[in-house]
Amino acid sequence: MSKDRIRQFIEDRIHSDGLFETGIEGVRLFRSTEAVPCAPVVYEPSVIAIVSGSKEAALDGKRYIYDESRYLCCPTSMPVEAGTPQASKENPLYGVYISLDPRLMTELAVEMENVGSPRFAKALSSDSRGIGLADWDAGFAEALLRLLELDKDPVDLAVLADVRIRELYFAILKGGAGHFARLSFGVGNAIARSIAYISSNLTEPLSIDDLATRAGMSRAAYHRKFKAATTMSPVQFAKSMRLNQAALKIAGGMTVSEAAMGVGYVSPSQFSREFKRMYGQSPRRWGEAPQALAMLN
Repeated sequence: MSKDRIRQFIEDRIHSDGLFETGIEGVRLFRSTEAVPCAPVVYEPSVIAIVSGSKEAALDGKRYIYDESRYLCCPTSMPVEAGTPQASKENPLYGVYISLDPRLMTELAVEMENVGSPRFAKALSSDSRGIGLADWDAGFAEALLRLLELDKDPVDLAVLADVRIRELYFAILKGGAGHFARLSFGVGNAIARSIAYISSNLTEPLSIDDLATRAGMSRAAYHRKFKAATTMSPVQFAKSMRLNQAALKIAGGMTVSEAAMGVGYVSPSQFSREFKRMYGQSPRRWGEAPQALAMLN
């Protein structure tokens, strides 16, 4: 079975906890044998596939638990809280992190939409927003295994990597996460572009009117569609992104004031208030606590 072979592939290559590069750009392997409580992170466009154990992510109060039966699809940058609360030496977590190239995903999504085949109409549940879970299927498992196995031979890797990445992306777009992902990468993905713009300009003042104009919508329509896609208003989304990015900076050793300024806060006191309101403790105390953030994705 492809999934068992993927697990064996990972076990043969990594022997300590952490996130490890493969020879394939954008594809990393990970292992965790310690329970990690959920902590603020930013999921970049990605698919995370678990072959043993489980991970947990929370977005705007909704919990997503994914394991060897379901993989997580996050088509746009999202501020979440994530962890591995069930991992242990007896129940190790093994998985694969696949960074999604928006250009290639868009290219494939547009090609599929141009074909217009009804067999691509499979979708996640209608309440999937921001991030979603999809059942592992044979196409996804086989495409992922074929991609990983390129790492065994440098010639195969050099010649076939682009083809196998394209094959895996196609399996994602055709599978259970397909409709959900195509909403972000297909034709008319103005909200996805807006999310990318906000995420890249966190230090800049936020103007809803400007964002709506960029998206080609009225303010009311933009606000409604943004919240439908992310569960949050544009202002809430930007605030969550800023605070999550700041939390990561603090965990990485940056001072609280540097982290606050680095994500656009002018007032340290406002930053501290909003951080404590969201995470239940001051940024200084949070930074001093043992945060197991080796698994950032």
